[in-house]
Amino acid sequence: MTQHTDPSAKLRPETLAIRAGREISDYREHSQALFLTSSFTYDTAAEAAAMFIGEQDGYIYSRFTNPTVAAFQQRLAALEGGERAIATASGMAAIQATMLTLLKAGDHIVSSQSLFGSTINLFNGILAKFGVEVSYVDATDLDAWRAATRPNTRVFFLETPSNPLTELSDIAAVADIAHAAGALLVVDNCFCTPVLQQPLKLGADLVVHSATKSLDGHGRVLGGAVVGSDKLIEPIYLHVRTAGPSLSAFNAWTLLSGLETLFVRVERQCETALEIARWLEAQPQVERVFYPGLESHPQHALAQRQQAAGGTVVSFVLKGGRDAAWRLIDGVEVFSRTSNLGDVKSTVTHPASTTHARITPEARARAGIVEGLVRLAIGLEHVEDLKADLAARFA
Repeated sequence: MTQHTDPSAKLRPETLAIRAGREISDYREHSQALFLTSSFTYDTAAEAAAMFIGEQDGYIYSRFTNPTVAAFQQRLAALEGGERAIATASGMAAIQATMLTLLKAGDHIVSSQSLFGSTINLFNGILAKFGVEVSYVDATDLDAWRAATRPNTRVFFLETPSNPLTELSDIAAVADIAHAAGALLVVDNCFCTPVLQQPLKLGADLVVHSATKSLDGHGRVLGGAVVGSDKLIEPIYLHVRTAGPSLSAFNAWTLLSGLETLFVRVERQCETALEIARWLEAQPQVERVFYPGLESHPQHALAQRQQAAGGTVVSFVLKGGRDAAWRLIDGVEVFSRTSNLGDVKSTVTHPASTTHARITPEARARAGIVEGLVRLAIGLEHVEDLKADLAARFA
């Protein structure tokens, strides 16, 4: 097994998405090989012993060392500008592994209040059982981040843009607050991907991904990852090695092919999303549209500084509450009714009854998840077909 030379120092991101992080066998395959094996063999007992104690590099067991998974980790790290990545079975596994590595009983998290519902359940349910406390703040209010900090605060966590309201946090400013308090900043970069935003370059310490979304881009497999410095990733790797929330070789192989088309997909999806967001603003049935690329978005200026484009997700509030939202969702013919996002197929969902259904009504209200809210995740269909599908439900 020979490792392809890392070209990250001289190649642009669009090329890294295709060429970085390849693991080549003696057959010198052009495409990344899929290594479907649970374990690897050794020439001698001495070689096995050296690998198990870390004196010699090599592949041991696919729970924590696999060439296909390694290629995905190397490529994603290059795209995010990180030293190293560790892949996991899902995006939630990435967040859980990160938090269980960084935190212990008695520690405290400051988090943005607008989060994916499962992340809230992880913080309020699982972490709380182990004595970890969480304070939720308005992601856009820097004073709130400062005020929530305690002597035992160890982690700041945020999604930017948030799911589903696309609220933006100033990553560099929040990083400064976290570091002044002796805490680490972890950023969920699922919505933007490294195509639109690189949090590590803005001061974040770790980036987490649900690779299930745009990194795959075709709704095929589950996957997650954490990216950062070698110093911070090493203990997370040791956690994954022991606890086993590992990415399978097949899923890594699938995700690698997704990365190869990531830039062309996301750039086209962003163009379509902006056009749809502008169109929605002109519809009388729509009360409000949430999209960072719109001039009406509260953090539009920040989006222009921090992101390369507005993103692929558009949310809007319909007049008429849940009844109106459900009528639209039930009536569409082009959009898929599913809670996934980042797919080449456009999707639609009702956050209050799906992605955020398991949190309390009070928590939904604080997060702005009202009954009339609809979330669109824009795919690669023609923009006029998408608008016509929505327009027919407004009639």
